[in-house]
Amino acid sequence: MSTTTRPTGTSGPAPDPGEGTAAPSGWHVLLEIPLRRRVAILVSVGAGLLVALISVAVFLTAYRALYDQLDQSLVERATAASSSDLADPSLIYRVVSSDALAAGDFRVAIVYADGRALFIQGEQPPVGDPEIDVARGTPEAPRTGFVGGTAYRVVAVQAGTGRALVLAQELDPTRRTLSRLAIVLVVVGGLGVVLAAVVGVAIARAGLRPVERLISATERVARTGDLQPITVTGGDEIARLTRSFNAMLAALASSIDRQRRLVADAGHELRTPLTSLRTNLELLVAAEEGAASGRPDAPRLSDEDRAELTADLRAQIDELATLVGDVVELARDDPPEVAAEHLDLSEVVERALDRARPRAPGIHVEADLTPCEVVGDASALERAVLNLLDNATKWSPPGGTVRVVLREGVAPERPGTAVLEVADSGPGIAPEERALVFDRFFRSADARTMPGSGLGLSIVAQTAARHHGGVSAHEAPGGGALLRFWIPRA
Repeated sequence: MSTTTRPTGTSGPAPDPGEGTAAPSGWHVLLEIPLRRRVAILVSVGAGLLVALISVAVFLTAYRALYDQLDQSLVERATAASSSDLADPSLIYRVVSSDALAAGDFRVAIVYADGRALFIQGEQPPVGDPEIDVARGTPEAPRTGFVGGTAYRVVAVQAGTGRALVLAQELDPTRRTLSRLAIVLVVVGGLGVVLAAVVGVAIARAGLRPVERLISATERVARTGDLQPITVTGGDEIARLTRSFNAMLAALASSIDRQRRLVADAGHELRTPLTSLRTNLELLVAAEEGAASGRPDAPRLSDEDRAELTADLRAQIDELATLVGDVVELARDDPPEVAAEHLDLSEVVERALDRARPRAPGIHVEADLTPCEVVGDASALERAVLNLLDNATKWSPPGGTVRVVLREGVAPERPGTAVLEVADSGPGIAPEERALVFDRFFRSADARTMPGSGLGLSIVAQTAARHHGGVSAHEAPGGGALLRFWIPRA
């Protein structure tokens, strides 16, 4: 006995470099096809499957109907013949002639229980064990038999004790009928698939025309920056998509317009402090250079003027830094990424009061605060409250009073909110200007001579909006302005 040792090294052809690379699936390949062509293909395939299903159903129905009709006819004739003289073997030749049977494509035989068979004029029908079983008393269903390559439908019925009458008919006429029906179904089905493809292309063109118009509009916006809305026609899903796209264009146009106005207004507001700052710096530099040169005609600054100029420069720098910070804060379309936390708004207001009181030593601040649990950004809320307090102290006369009230659901029209009201004792806000005081850089005619940039209340409104709340301006009960700030309670 010999043994064969297989080599341990690798053998066989080298692996294909592309082996292991996953081929794109059929669904991904379909997604690469243009939408119009994809719709036409899907409609054609769907129509083809439907036509094929209907054709198969029609063919099977016709097949079953023809065979059932043939079987029923054979059974009726065989039963009638079994109860007539045809069942008597001695009379069978005289009752039915072979010419008559040949004209009807019939073949007749008498089969006995012992297996003997009597055929008419030698025309032998398909006879086998099923027919012998019928002669022995077992019922048998019709079947298909073959003689010399010719198919017959065979029926056997009992014709007395120990014998059966066998009746057979050729299936060629029935099969020719089914073949013609199959050809008709294939031709009609093919025409149906072609028609479905044409209809699918037409449906795709008509149905996707609004989508193409929407695609052209988006490409136009990306290419030119033109944010003109698209014409909406109809009320279907494409029309809804177009309206949504128009709403997006309107929001984008509004955002761009706000940013442009912010830049323009910021440039206008920055021009004044920068000009003043430059003038003061030039004067200070000229005085320093004159003092260093020692010329008698050089400009001189007294120590008092130098201290006043330096203090003015510091104030202008502080104002400029505040203005830049406010502009940056308002330029952010999205809220800052600060985790919201559960907090007591009354504590936030207390901290803002502690910071606001030293800024206005001649103003009396009265506070009536109720603990209110809210969810938000503590630093942003404190800055908003401080802006409200600074605005109130700025407008209140020396010795005036600022009233601060924090309640849960103070405003009846806004239940479930924490409402902060800040009322000053100043001249108040004109009714036509109450809706504008929270706009960026808005300053009334009386406020143009006062310090400020017109951004503090805008930051208040933005903070309220980011906390799903709101702001409003009213007249205080005792005169002056009342500014209301509210956000939802936790």
